[in-house]
Amino acid sequence: MARARPLSPAERRSSLVSATLPLLYLHGRDVTTRQIAEAAGVAEGTIFRVFDSKEALVAAALDKAFEPGELLVRVREIDPELPLRDRLLSITSILQQRFRATFGLMRAMGEFGPPRREKPPEHVASLEEARLAMVEVVEPDAALLSVPPATLIHVLRLLTFAGSNEQIADGRLLTPDQIVDTLLHGVLTKEHWES
Repeated sequence: MARARPLSPAERRSSLVSATLPLLYLHGRDVTTRQIAEAAGVAEGTIFRVFDSKEALVAAALDKAFEPGELLVRVREIDPELPLRDRLLSITSILQQRFRATFGLMRAMGEFGPPRREKPPEHVASLEEARLAMVEVVEPDAALLSVPPATLIHVLRLLTFAGSNEQIADGRLLTPDQIVDTLLHGVLTKEHWES
């Protein structure tokens, strides 16, 4: 039986980061290099061939977790033919999944405020690209709005952020429907929406 091709250092780093990330949700900073090695299917010493320390590996895994990743791809998959409310529900669901995963990881890591590390420039650029893509999703209905599409997206993101954080929402998370309907219609009853 042929032996598998050995991984390059970059591939090994990526493999170790991928194995570490789920363990951080379970163990936080208490994760051990032994647990990581077992999850990655390597000897414990292999970790230190590509990372200087466990802390360096954990930092790389956290950077990976906070990458915008699929955010832009998922926003661009939203069908532009959907009604405005449905497009906003899609954006809200995408954002809520990202926020809740981020908050869960922060809790597991013992962090209860924003991450203390600076975002890499490529993360910042990717997040801005995703924000602009969200604005583009709304722009076909700009004439229906009392605010510019960019303002609508800003408020939607803030409301989704707050409504997806258990501490901010006092344990009563908002659903995408609640977020979008509050944004589009406020708190008036249906009979008063058009009056």
